[in-house]
Formats: sequence, structure tokens, C-alpha cells
Amino acid sequence: MRHLLTYCLLWCALGAWAQSRERVVRTFHDTRIINTQSVEMLAPRRLDIRIVHRFGDMLGDAGGWPTFYGLENAADVLFGFDYGVSENFMLGLYRTKGAGDRRQLLNLNFKARLAQQRPTMPFTIAATALGSLSTMSQVEGSGAVSSFPQFSHRLAFSGQLLIAHKLSEYIGLQLTLSTVHRNLVPHYDDNTIFASGLATHIQLTKMLSFIMDVQLPLNGNQSPLQTVKHPDAPNYYLPIGVGIEVETGGHVFQINLTNSAGIVETDFIPETTQSWRQGEFRLGFTISRLFNL
Repeated sequence: MRHLLTYCLLWCALGAWAQSRERVVRTFHDTRIINTQSVEMLAPRRLDIRIVHRFGDMLGDAGGWPTFYGLENAADVLFGFDYGVSENFMLGLYRTKGAGDRRQLLNLNFKARLAQQRPTMPFTIAATALGSLSTMSQVEGSGAVSSFPQFSHRLAFSGQLLIAHKLSEYIGLQLTLSTVHRNLVPHYDDNTIFASGLATHIQLTKMLSFIMDVQLPLNGNQSPLQTVKHPDAPNYYLPIGVGIEVETGGHVFQINLTNSAGIVETDFIPETTQSWRQGEFRLGFTISRLFNL
């Protein structure tokens, strides 16, 4: 009887230890939400070919019937891929049209998972770093950012800390802390912008999910927290996106609405000048196809 009790206690202890090591997976169903990157990683040797498209303003002065509600215009386009190097590290290479002062962008992205949610750890934590190079022709003597007096002025960088928690089988939340640095900016702007953001994923059916994200710049003319704005600065707005996501085997298809014209962080965090209230939001979609290498 004593041995039986010992075995039972040992079995319970092993079960509790195994359960404490069980990782919580799929807080989100894609490596990106709408504008914001998610904590999700690609499996090792998994290649994700990705196409992202942002149309023009649906309404407002630049939208409506003359542009077929923005469908005849392309605000930004991304072509590229992500690759899972290991279980906790992935990299991506993209070409984007660009929607801000810098255009024709080559973007190199790194993402590392630092922690995984489990019973003994309440959060999944990841960090990202993105470098963006403008390959557009130099506009000499213009005095604008596109004059690029030095090669380094073509560069912009972004770093993010992503902290997510899966509340249940159906709901995931994420906090994002971001910094964006641009080597050359207009005279009224700050080179470095800090931002915080929130995102959510709500599973509606087995294949269909609702997604939403928002970024709040914390300094500069971009921030609603800064009451005194430079008189030459344009009106900036929070980049907000809402959408639905459909997952079918090796495909992830997303359709969304967002006031952000740019796709990568160095574009949409410091340079969102479109307003939801004025109808300056746009239809966008993402097509992702996964391959095992």
C-alpha cells in the first residue's frame, strides 16, 4: 500500500511538471496582424511568401466614385517573404512601394521569440528589428527628404517589443512597444518616434477571425499627447486597422480597413496623415502562402 501511494504521488508530480511545461500556442494565426507584427513565429525551415496591398482612400476628397472608392489607386504594396531559421528566430525580406517621404523601399526584418506563454509564464514575448532602405532616385536641390544629401539619409529603422497573452481558446491580446528612427526628417519632425500599441485576435469560427490593432505615438507632432505642434507639420492620426482573417490550410487570407497608407513600421507609425472621420481609410488585403523547405 505504501509503494502504491508513493507511485501515485510520483505520477501526480510528473503530471504537474509536464503540465507546467506545456506551451500556449497560436495566440494569433499570422506573423502580422494588420499594421502590427504579432508574437507568432514561423516553424523552422518554413517559408512564407507574402503579398500585401493597400488601396487608396475609400471616401473623402481623394475617394468616392472617381477612384472607384480607392480601388483604382495603390497607396502601398508589399512583396516578399519570411523564413523560419529556428524555432525562436525568423527573418524577412520585403520590397514595398512606400507611402511616406521615402519610396521604393527594401526592408530587412528580424524577429526573435524571448519567452512562450505557459502555466508558469503568463506572456509570450518577442522582439523585432527592421531596417528600411529607400532606393528611389535622388531629387537634388529640393530640400525635401528625397534630396538624400548622404547615403545614410536613405535609411530608417524600427525596433519593437511584443508582449501577448492568450486569454482563452478564442481571444488573444498584445501590447506593442515601438521605436522608429529616421536618419533624415523634415525640419519640423523628430528623428526618433516612440509608440505603444494594442492588438487583438478573436476567433469567430474554425476558419474565420476578427483582428484589430492601433498604435499611439508618444512624442513628436505625431502624438496626440503633445499639445504644442509645429505650425508646418501636417495633421497626424493614430493608425487604426480592423479586419477579418481566413485560414485555409497553407493559405492565410486577410481583408482589412485601415487609415494607414504605409505597410512597414517606418512608414505607418510616423507618417499616418489620413483620418477615419474624413473617410480617408482604405481597403487592404494580405495573401500568405506557406511552404516547407
